[in-house]
Amino acid sequence: GEGGDGGAHGLVSFNNSTDCVTRIGRHLKCGIRPGAGRTPERTEPSSLDWYESVYELIDMRSFSNLWFWIALAVAWSTASHWVLGVPYDLVQRARMRGGQAAEDVAALVAINMRRVLYIARVAGVWIVALGGFALSMLIVLGFVYGSEICQAVVLLGGPFALVWLMTVRLAHRIESTAPEGEALYRCLRAHRLRVQLVGISAIFFTAMWGMWQNMQIGALGG
Repeated sequence: GEGGDGGAHGLVSFNNSTDCVTRIGRHLKCGIRPGAGRTPERTEPSSLDWYESVYELIDMRSFSNLWFWIALAVAWSTASHWVLGVPYDLVQRARMRGGQAAEDVAALVAINMRRVLYIARVAGVWIVALGGFALSMLIVLGFVYGSEICQAVVLLGGPFALVWLMTVRLAHRIESTAPEGEALYRCLRAHRLRVQLVGISAIFFTAMWGMWQNMQIGALGG
């Protein structure tokens, strides 16, 4: 009666338990974890994760970014090589050999002189106004509110405003005096020297400011 039913029920439970243990052992032996066949729940990426990924990709901390220093070196190297739109190697070749090189220098100087003066006379006021407004805004955002990318733009683009004014002054001087030959080459050489001095000063100040910012933020492990 009851004893037999209880014994049969216990035997069935024992067999079921044995089968479960056997199946679990088989899964473990084959390297399969119980429940491994179930599809994991998918989690949608949050907007915060997307923002952090984009921020890390762009890297708003300019002074610890290698590309900023490469751009700084390339910009000043290009500015010192092109004197009033004339490559300086062509100026040197014109001084040593003359001939066609001298004619090319004179033609390029005349073309770029008229171009620079036309821009200065037609849109000079607007360029100065908009450039002064943009530079003032970047200075406030960078050095008052602490935006590092604005500081980098000011230190990179600010000295080029001075170079542009020097170029306009050189164009006015060439237009008024009309130098030729060696006198023209001296004007171009003096302008290039002044641009190089501005570039060296700008690079030195930018490097000092960038190192100071990196030391404050601890980008170098300090």
